[in-house]
Amino acid sequence: MTGLSVRHDLPDEILDRPAHRLHEVLDGPTLVHLQGDREPPLFLSVLLHGNEDTGWRVVQNILREHGSALPRSLSIFIGNIKAARYGKRRLERQPDFNRIWAGSPEEINQSPEHAMVAEVLQTMKQRGVFASIDIHNNTGINPHYACVNRLGAEYLNLAKSFSRMVIYFTRPSGVQSLAFARLCPAVTLECGQPGDEIGIQLATKLVHQILHIDSLPDTPISDQEIDLYHTVAVAKVPPKTRISFHNEPADIRFIRGIEQLNFEEIPAGTTLARLDNDVMPIDVMNEDGECVADQYFKVADQQLQTRAPLMPSMLTTDERIVRQDCLCYLMERYALERGEKPLPEAPMWN
Repeated sequence: MTGLSVRHDLPDEILDRPAHRLHEVLDGPTLVHLQGDREPPLFLSVLLHGNEDTGWRVVQNILREHGSALPRSLSIFIGNIKAARYGKRRLERQPDFNRIWAGSPEEINQSPEHAMVAEVLQTMKQRGVFASIDIHNNTGINPHYACVNRLGAEYLNLAKSFSRMVIYFTRPSGVQSLAFARLCPAVTLECGQPGDEIGIQLATKLVHQILHIDSLPDTPISDQEIDLYHTVAVAKVPPKTRISFHNEPADIRFIRGIEQLNFEEIPAGTTLARLDNDVMPIDVMNEDGECVADQYFKVADQQLQTRAPLMPSMLTTDERIVRQDCLCYLMERYALERGEKPLPEAPMWN
């Protein structure tokens, strides 16, 4: 048993239910197939993180507008309904629903969540999915931006339709968009913080647009049309390290307003935190899984400083998110002429 419910309709009352009340009408993760005038279906994934409700708000907007007269068939994966009930990214004993989209046969057999998304992938592969849109929110202060895992024209045009700012990455390997990037043009939409009405409207507009077109634009994109960044590393705080964002006693006392540095090009020598010793306090891993903290940061006079110019994203002052995910990602500007990087090894079920 995978724990996945499959439906071909949604009850009318669900359109009035906020994400934290979906558990009242849905048993758990649900894949919904709705028939439309065009095939193949557009795929939407929402609520992979239970505290990020913009995706569900977008689904409600689309279904309220079109009802049962969809211009294109639509498949919707409604993810972590249990965590959404409590407004949490994930519950303590759950895996992150956006880190389970790759795995070995052993992981699939041992993990109901891995088996669940394997079933979703196989189903959508069989249906010849048109495109995939995964909708998220940020916890920290970030602009609206799109993420892609491949640099083909259809992928970039899909991303550009949401935002001029585009992030390209190939790690972590277990994210939804990377799994779907092997099946169809795929994009992740980062829609600001939960409740950001502009983010909701931008994402709704994109989904509406894709439902109405016969084919995805494949016009080549130039570097002048988008601001393209590449994620080069992820910074994490070791589990037992005490952290503070408000100058309380801790091993790492981050500067106030650190989340304001997201998508800012920070010069070398910028102080990010004060420490209780002169030991490097964070772990930084590049795309190849190598420890590269000393490449980007240094410790001087019990201060954590940048060693080189860098641009962070997804910095947050929410300690729970830092523990469950990461402190931030590090990015660099990326020219399209550099081409694509190899994708991680394909999941065993593809």
